[in-house]
Amino acid sequence: MSRGPVGVVLVSHSAAVALSVADLARGLAGGGAAAEVAAAGGGPDGGLGTSAELIAEAARAVDRGAGVAVLADLGSAVLTVKALLEEGGELPEGARLVDAPFVEGAIAAVVTASSGGDLDAVEAAASEAYAYRKV
Repeated sequence: MSRGPVGVVLVSHSAAVALSVADLARGLAGGGAAAEVAAAGGGPDGGLGTSAELIAEAARAVDRGAGVAVLADLGSAVLTVKALLEEGGELPEGARLVDAPFVEGAIAAVVTASSGGDLDAVEAAASEAYAYRKV
C-alpha cells in the first residue's frame, strides 16, 4: 500500500476560522501534490467550541498512512486533542499534536507536507513558525 503525504488537521473554536486557515494554507502551498488538509472547527452544534467527534473525523479523513499533524488554536481545542491522543483509538496511529502558531504553523505544515516532508519535518516546520519575525 502506498503512503501519501502527511495529513494536516486544523482545530479551531470557530468553523469559519478553521476553514479559512485551511484554504489559505492550501493556496499558499501552490502546485504539486497537495497534502490533505481538514478543518475541525466549532462545536457539535455549529457554534463556537470544540468537538472531539469533528476532530477525530477530520483526522481519519486526511490519514494516508504517513501520520497526521494536528494544530489547535488555543485552550480547550488543545485539551480536546490531548484527551483524544491519551485515550487512543479515536485518532489514527501516527497522529500528533503540533505546538505551533495556528496560522503561520498551518501554512508551514501544509507546505512541508505538500512537498513530501515526513511527520517530523512537518512538525519542525510548523514549530519553527514561532520564530517568524514581523519587524
